[in-house]
Amino acid sequence: MLSIIQAAGWPVWPLVACSILALALIIERFAALKTARVAPPKLLDEVIALTQQGQPTSAVIAQLGSHSALGEVLASGLRERISHPASTDADLRAAMEGSGREVAHRLEKYLNALATIASAAPLLGLLGTVIGMIEIFGSQAGGGAVGGGNPAQLAHGISVALYNTAFGLIIAIPALFFWRYFRSRVDTYLLTLELAGERFVRHLNQLHWG
Repeated sequence: MLSIIQAAGWPVWPLVACSILALALIIERFAALKTARVAPPKLLDEVIALTQQGQPTSAVIAQLGSHSALGEVLASGLRERISHPASTDADLRAAMEGSGREVAHRLEKYLNALATIASAAPLLGLLGTVIGMIEIFGSQAGGGAVGGGNPAQLAHGISVALYNTAFGLIIAIPALFFWRYFRSRVDTYLLTLELAGERFVRHLNQLHWG
């Protein structure tokens, strides 16, 4: 593999950098988008049961806010309800939507970079191939009369130049696959947070803390 990379010339090194970056982004997003870190399935029911027992303390709310992305959204609703007991549904939604936008920004982090790699890698590979072809034909033309080049050497040079295009596609296809996978996962999480927020708003306005 190293010999192939060396033979492909300097244009392949940006592709190597893209492959390393894409792998790092994919690993980071897998870790960041775990269900336990974003929207634990039982968290909403647990918070509803807790608030039915009485007003939670600031320490409990702070712990909830650091628990997960869903916990952060729910904690913002609790803080609004405690700070302004007469808050309307619209007030609670506004507070939770503000927190939800921050959460959404974090969930979508690095997805644009991964999409850019998926789009740019084939172009970088094509650029490398074109540069390689220019160098090959330039050296053949400088070797003497027309037709005096070595056909076997020419064919080998073209095959080496095409390595760049192959590398670009090898990088772009998995990057595109994982971008679509993470994009779908984020959209599902955002819908889950929105539905949980609506349910929690209705619950908060039914509470009567003494």
